[in-house]
Amino acid sequence: MTWARLKTNFETSLAGVTQPTRSDWIFALRTVSAGLIALLAAYALKLDHPQWAMMTVFIVAQPVAGMVLAKGFYRLLGTLVGGVAAIGITTAFGTGPWILVTVLAVWIGICTFVSSLLRNPEAYGAALAGYTAMIIGLPAFGQPHLVVDLAVARCAEIVLGIVCAGLTSRLILPKLASDAIISRLKRCILDLATYAGGAFSGGDRATLIGLHRKLVADTQTLGEMRAYARLEAPSFAPRAHPVRRTIGQLLSALSAARALHSHAAPKNAALIPVRSELQALVSELAAKPGALDDTSPWLARLDAISIKARQMPDASTDQGEDRVGTITRLTIAADFAEALKQVLRGLDALRAPVTRRPGPGSQQPALVVHRDYPGAARNAIRAAVATLLVAAFWLTTKWSEAAGTVILVAVVSSLFAARPDPVQVSWGFFKGTLLALPFAFLVGQIALPALPGFGWFMLFVVPIMVPAALAMANPRYVGVATAFAINFLAFLSPHQAMTYDPGPFFAGSASILVGILLAIGVFIVVLPADPWLAADRIVRAMREDLARLCLHERVPRRSAFESLAYDRVNQLMPLVQNSGRKGEAILGGGVASVTVGLEILRLRSAAQNHAIPSETALSIANFLRGLARELLFRAPGDPQTATVAVARQYAAGIAQRNATGDMLQIAASLRIIAAAMEDFPDFFASNRS
Repeated sequence: MTWARLKTNFETSLAGVTQPTRSDWIFALRTVSAGLIALLAAYALKLDHPQWAMMTVFIVAQPVAGMVLAKGFYRLLGTLVGGVAAIGITTAFGTGPWILVTVLAVWIGICTFVSSLLRNPEAYGAALAGYTAMIIGLPAFGQPHLVVDLAVARCAEIVLGIVCAGLTSRLILPKLASDAIISRLKRCILDLATYAGGAFSGGDRATLIGLHRKLVADTQTLGEMRAYARLEAPSFAPRAHPVRRTIGQLLSALSAARALHSHAAPKNAALIPVRSELQALVSELAAKPGALDDTSPWLARLDAISIKARQMPDASTDQGEDRVGTITRLTIAADFAEALKQVLRGLDALRAPVTRRPGPGSQQPALVVHRDYPGAARNAIRAAVATLLVAAFWLTTKWSEAAGTVILVAVVSSLFAARPDPVQVSWGFFKGTLLALPFAFLVGQIALPALPGFGWFMLFVVPIMVPAALAMANPRYVGVATAFAINFLAFLSPHQAMTYDPGPFFAGSASILVGILLAIGVFIVVLPADPWLAADRIVRAMREDLARLCLHERVPRRSAFESLAYDRVNQLMPLVQNSGRKGEAILGGGVASVTVGLEILRLRSAAQNHAIPSETALSIANFLRGLARELLFRAPGDPQTATVAVARQYAAGIAQRNATGDMLQIAASLRIIAAAMEDFPDFFASNRS
């Protein structure tokens, strides 16, 4: 298949399908059915707010069973913690209204801080613990003796919704996270083959950038799926171990392909065969139906290509040409072949049945997660101040409906605080809420009071909720659709006896809409988020990782570095993926830093090789110290220090001495590091401001 056809296929896949798939219909019908079951059970148990049971189903609804279980578990945990906090705070401070709302606002700030340091779904549970205390504590204002009953009722309603959602997602035509991991990994491999085919043949730059972005995003999803699969089925845990290693290999292969594309090889007898074989292999892999059903032919071919690329060409082969440059590109080609081979083996490990648990030596290293403490502190202050100000307005004006506004400000300012663009996410939530208002009025105030009964309820609600659930299955509309579904039920407030009472309906609806708008205003005015500052902190952490590789006495395992590197890139991705050329440069530098780190490890290993002359080992150590200084102290825009020039001069000196074997490999590593730093000069510069 030609690159043009591969490009067309990729663009078609990006455009997506307009018609819901069979999987989308299953998700929608399953979710609506679970919601109706939860509502019926809430009616039977005579719960005070049965709509919360049905709302919970739509809140935790996810296409994959493991995701439902994870979100449901942390929603339950957050609700329990928030309920206990509400009881404690209301019991201790319930007699003083100003003290009560102040302590609740501080609690929301603390939970928002913790949430901003965690990942989904743990982050969701922490945020929920904050605003659940407000949801339970505020209605108990002036009546602290009711807080225990309110907390128990809220927990019962939410447990009921979680149980219904979890059971239906696991028992009714389930889509399992373990299957989803394998399916997505296959798609990643085929996308990687498409990207490499274009990179090796000089494909369209815009298409390659799009594929590059998609691959990095998919690695992030793979990492999340790993946790979901382990919750979904503990027996999958042994097979989940290869996922992290495979993600690191995916990034390594992507970085190597990008480097070969950025530095097109000169025509010479040594490089052309390897490049041609790689191009033929990835093009065939991307085009052949069922290519990944059996990986053994591809593994054999990749082994042969890797061996050929590792062979040092004779000096006569490259007479008059840049021999080190040729070896450098051959090294990158071999690294690509080896990384792709490991990715394919990772796919086989996921598909193979587990016969024994991995031993201690095969366990993956602990992952050092980057925590953005300044960003978390900003989010906490913003959520606490916003909640306190609106609560002060409520206490001053004594407007009863303002209590709903206080709750919505707390929910939105905490739940969306850590998003790269909280204003955009909150605005989508507002649009979904506003869209739900007329539907809820027509059904709850006009239709159901005239035609009561659960049968009529199903007749009116199901045609509305099924399309909403279908939209929830589409990543493009999931935010607005989820807001529509849960707020439609909140406005509707289904009870067994529905009455026409538009006054409270519009007053409560207005308080919710005003609360969301106030939260959006807070995001804009109070300590506004700057994704670039968060991105800069992650990039600084990535440079520090590389500097530690240069200076630390103990040489870490490759798998440990790759795990750390892919985690950093995944954190960087949502902050810069929609930021044009500047974002592409930062993301490209992040992936290139994987290559730089691996070459640093290769140099460190070479320096410990007794076959290397002692003066060479000393030169490597001096170069790595200079590289660490460059990474830590050169500011963006400053001229590069002598580090890159030293790398190129030293590599050239090795070639002039007509060295072979290990020495030429050292020269190739130096050239690869220099090329990456020249391609992304600002990424590898320290931001000291």
